[in-house]
Amino acid sequence: KAGVEFADGTPNLGAVVTQGRSDWSSAPVPEWRGRRVTIRASRSEDALTVRARVGEEPFRFVRLCPLEATRALVAGPYLCAPTRSGLRVRFHRWSLTSPDASLH
Repeated sequence: KAGVEFADGTPNLGAVVTQGRSDWSSAPVPEWRGRRVTIRASRSEDALTVRARVGEEPFRFVRLCPLEATRALVAGPYLCAPTRSGLRVRFHRWSLTSPDASLH
């Protein structure tokens, strides 16, 4: 999974990769609070690259992870608030496009 998560009261840009066991990479992005975030995941053969941005700013690299080239994938938007009620999130768009060839 990839997206913005609140930890210690601050928005964090993060990604979780699970291949037998899960790990979590995370970096604080307090300047993103209340702004529209775009997450982009692009598959190229045996790798998945995740990038993110706010507004029209350039995409930031989030994560590169290995992926079996023959493994089928399913993706979609998701949100949760596991410890309290009141979370409000609006998905503005979801689309499937060609992979971003400019990643590397």
